[in-house]
Amino acid sequence: MYLFMSFSQDDNGPGDQALRLKDRRCRPAPPLISSRAVPEAHAPAWRPAGSVRIGGTAARSRAFPSEQRRSRMALKAQPINCTLKRSDGEGSSTDAMIALLAEELTSRGVEVAPTLRMADHDILPGVSSDEGPGDAWPRLRQTILEADILVFGTPIWLGQASSIAKRVLERMDAFLEKTDDQGRMPSYSKAAIVAIVGNEDGAHAVTAQLFQALNDVGWTIPAVGACYWVGDAMGSTDFRDLKEPPEAVRKTARITASNAVHLAGRLKTSPYPG
Repeated sequence: MYLFMSFSQDDNGPGDQALRLKDRRCRPAPPLISSRAVPEAHAPAWRPAGSVRIGGTAARSRAFPSEQRRSRMALKAQPINCTLKRSDGEGSSTDAMIALLAEELTSRGVEVAPTLRMADHDILPGVSSDEGPGDAWPRLRQTILEADILVFGTPIWLGQASSIAKRVLERMDAFLEKTDDQGRMPSYSKAAIVAIVGNEDGAHAVTAQLFQALNDVGWTIPAVGACYWVGDAMGSTDFRDLKEPPEAVRKTARITASNAVHLAGRLKTSPYPG
């Protein structure tokens, strides 16, 4: 669960309960899921020096002391990229924004899984958990739900989230019918943050759409739950073409990641009762 701010905990608070959970480990993603790394040629030009690649994103291997206790809870983040481009095609600016968030999450001890490029998978239309033969969604759904934080990335097209992003949200609608005995959806007690890029206006509108939809199907949104960049109106510069991300975007990524880690950690040790 994910996005900005750091905090400290009292010795006798929930943080100590988290320490006792340090041996808990998240299950690995199913081996049949295709989650190709972004080719080096598609990596943003400002990829941090001394960084390591995590699922096609760049992430520095530094850690903040104030985050070390929460990192022992083995939080896991699952990025998804809803670009319209397949992995073997043109580079994706959405991947570049996901990379920025992955760097901040990793620095706080979060395991960032390989990014799932949704265009690489045949997600059939529908609102059920499994639409039958050939549907890639059941395995993608399983992988997404194994994480504590969802990083939902989308470009802006015609002032809206991509059609693939909408397809993913429509398939998550099935969460409403998949509740436990306490009425909790499988996405309960998990955090979600969003990564948005575009070369026109529309970031606020897309953020509003995604926040409402994700919350409707059970995800919890932290404060400052979106990190976005938009270029000049009628311009041609993409986020991945920038020499360096703007400082305001970097600052937002730090706050978003910190808040997401804080929220996900709290929800993991104290889930919603239902």
